[in-house]
Amino acid sequence: MRGRSFACLLVLLCISPMAFANSDYNMRKGVTDISHSVYELHMTIFLICCVIGLVVFSIMFWALIRHRKSKGAVAAQFHESTKVEIIWTAIPFIILILMAIPATKTLIAMEDTSKADITIKVTGSQWKWHYEYLGHDVDFFSVMSTPMSQINNEESKSETYLLDVDNRLVIPTHKKVRFLMTSDDVIHSWWVPDFAVKKDANPGFINEAWTNVNEEGIYRGQCAELCGKDHGFMPVVVEAISPEAFDTWLEEQKRAKEVAAQEAEALLSQTLSKAELMSEGESVYMAYCAACHQPTGMGLPGVFPGLVNNEVVKGDLSKHIDILLNGRPGTAMQAFAKQLSVKQIAAVITYKRNSWGNDTGEVVQPNQVQAFIDNNKEE
Repeated sequence: MRGRSFACLLVLLCISPMAFANSDYNMRKGVTDISHSVYELHMTIFLICCVIGLVVFSIMFWALIRHRKSKGAVAAQFHESTKVEIIWTAIPFIILILMAIPATKTLIAMEDTSKADITIKVTGSQWKWHYEYLGHDVDFFSVMSTPMSQINNEESKSETYLLDVDNRLVIPTHKKVRFLMTSDDVIHSWWVPDFAVKKDANPGFINEAWTNVNEEGIYRGQCAELCGKDHGFMPVVVEAISPEAFDTWLEEQKRAKEVAAQEAEALLSQTLSKAELMSEGESVYMAYCAACHQPTGMGLPGVFPGLVNNEVVKGDLSKHIDILLNGRPGTAMQAFAKQLSVKQIAAVITYKRNSWGNDTGEVVQPNQVQAFIDNNKEE
């Protein structure tokens, strides 16, 4: 009977990796060769730990029962046994060596970023990601797209609550993609569990990582470093598509960039209505400004200034444009010159100067923003 019970325990122990393979409580197997290796390493170490635990506790309980005082057992008196010392030192040493070999191979493979097919620079900032496809003249910002109405519990939350963005990072499958990680402000961490990639983005430094995705699909992650007030609003969304579709996507992005430049040029000769600018400005504000200054414009006292009756918002227009374009050194106010178009800058300034009771009546046109930029270049 004892033998049968022991055999059942061994069977349960051996099938545990399969039983937990798809469990929500276990590590994901992922969609890359590296993530598979990490998963198998994890399960191997887990199995070794289970075996060690089973052996140790079996011996311990056997000894407690077999040599209990009620059976008249008398404790043996011995110490300084060289043989015992060697055995209980050698066995853990051998186990650690056996564990270290596959772990070292996996770690070396994870750090090998050579022979990449494409390189993407990933820059973290509070609280968004900037992706730049080096050598392809394609770059964009990726900002969380979960509406404030869901965050404020004004409507039901979607399945991708806090895990969706306006612009996904697109990469090809079956190609080695190298990531260069850095930051504009504080330490962030770019993490996608399905890729087994988690790398810190440090200001002033470049860290490297890589992936080679085997399956097409959309994969989600988050910033895994506590990077400030809205750390929880900094998701990562990667879309893996076929190499052919990726080449097409790259060309579309390049054409879209050219079209956007042409439209921006055409805007400089147009006069946009206040209603159009206010509508566009509200969308920009909610996506880029509301996290700090709040949807109500009240800000966070002592941390982020309110915009209601703010001296900059209601004051000199040139100073307002300058702060939006170039930020304010030494504060959390970022420079938006590379993040927003002149139309978006004009729209969000118009929105701020005519919302929350500010009511300046001023309408800022894209050509005014462009004129400010041109004048600063000349200086």
